[in-house]
Amino acid sequence: MGRALADRNYRLFFAGQGVSLVGTWMTRLATGWLVFRLGGADAAWLLGAVSFAGLAPTFFVGPLAGALVDRWNRHTVLVVTQVLSLLQSAALAWVAFAAGPGTGTVWLIAGLSVLQGVVNAFDMPARQSLLVHMVSRREDLANAIALNSSLVNGSRLVGPALAGAVIAAAGEAWCFVVDAVSYLAVVAALLAMRLPKRERPHVPASIGKHMIEGVRYAFGFAPIRALLLLLALVSFAAMPYSVLLPVFAADVLGGGPHTLGMLSAASGVGALAGALYLASRSSVIGLGRVIVVATLALGVALIGFSRSELLWLSLGLLVLAGGGMMVQMAAANTLIQTMVDEDKRGRVMGFFGMAFQGAAPFGSLLAGWLAGFAGVRAVVTGSGVLVLLGGLVFATQLPRLRRHARPVYARLGILPEAAAGMNAATELAPEPRG
Repeated sequence: MGRALADRNYRLFFAGQGVSLVGTWMTRLATGWLVFRLGGADAAWLLGAVSFAGLAPTFFVGPLAGALVDRWNRHTVLVVTQVLSLLQSAALAWVAFAAGPGTGTVWLIAGLSVLQGVVNAFDMPARQSLLVHMVSRREDLANAIALNSSLVNGSRLVGPALAGAVIAAAGEAWCFVVDAVSYLAVVAALLAMRLPKRERPHVPASIGKHMIEGVRYAFGFAPIRALLLLLALVSFAAMPYSVLLPVFAADVLGGGPHTLGMLSAASGVGALAGALYLASRSSVIGLGRVIVVATLALGVALIGFSRSELLWLSLGLLVLAGGGMMVQMAAANTLIQTMVDEDKRGRVMGFFGMAFQGAAPFGSLLAGWLAGFAGVRAVVTGSGVLVLLGGLVFATQLPRLRRHARPVYARLGILPEAAAGMNAATELAPEPRG
């Protein structure tokens, strides 16, 4: 399960990320609580606005960021994004220490969230593109991606709990201070890596042509196109349920903050279990079928959760939903990473970030608007139905997508039996006549 950790570069990355991600989750919780505390009567829609401000830049900047990552040194880009994130957290700490009542401070927080969103738009394609160079064996890439997902969800369980204790003892500002300091671990790990030198790829002079080439490649190759579209649908339709959890906790299940914490933790436990399952797999073979099962499980879980009025049943369904969402997204990431051409990796991962993070804020805004007159239960039911339909459509396309992907995997040696068959067919083919 931990075979990718045999590589020194990946061990450094894993350790640095482990420290930093705890700080990141602390900042997420502290930001929401600070906006809630300062927003007064407008707190609900201000929370949505700040969340949108932090995620939407990935949708708009992602394609450009991916093209630039393919033109620049990815390691350098990642170091710069971590330093900028450190400075942004320090700025949030300064704002929180000086915060006064009223919404003026909230809009300053929203502005800083936009800046962090732009940084994240560059960070995701650079991070995902560099990951393949941190492991020496390509067959360990899937394990590296799954371990990274496990780390994200493990810190998701630790960070918010630690943030709650820090906020209660000293206030939100110190969460941001801890987060800023935690970025030093990632920067140190990145600087300590010994990565193989890569020749600077030849790129067209025009960034516009470079972007168009990336669009044609990503959406012209059927397997990558299908994975990106399914990922965008799931992100748009399913991820917004987490925004509505406070309403379910209070109005549907009749609980309070403790209930909300249990619901959030249940989703996190499911996501962690899903990531560990992927880490235990030894090959990418069969991941297409895994994506179908995970997507259908997510849709069923969302529909069941929207109808449930029992806390124990809701918790179990959220474990299933968290696991289904994590497996679907991490497996899609793995398949895209193993199929993509190296010189186009940054651009394709820019589209991945656009689908994964960029579609979610639009879904959240629509879900919030619809919940105002249709109710949260109807909205989440609709989300589950959309996810189910997306999974079924993807399942019908799976045999065709496999035919497209098989030559790529044979060429890379991931399907050695297919490669051997192709070689044998070539050797046994009759000589052309005439």
